[in-house]
Amino acid sequence: MKNKLAKLEYLPNSFKIIEDGDHVICAVSGKKIFLNELTYWNVDLQEPYFSYVEAFKKKDNKN
Repeated sequence: MKNKLAKLEYLPNSFKIIEDGDHVICAVSGKKIFLNELTYWNVDLQEPYFSYVEAFKKKDNKN
C-alpha cells in the first residue's frame, strides 16, 4: 500500500491501525511520516510528530 494516509489510534506504547495506509502527517510540520519510522506521538491529543523536535515544539506551545 503505497502513498496512502493511514488512520491510527495512538496508545501509550504503540499504535493501532484503524485504516490501512503507509504514512501519517506530522501535526506540527506537515511532514509525511512512514509508519515504520513513527516513534513520537501524543496519546491525549491523538497526534503524530515527525521527531522529538516537533513533539517538543508542540509541548512548548501548550504552556
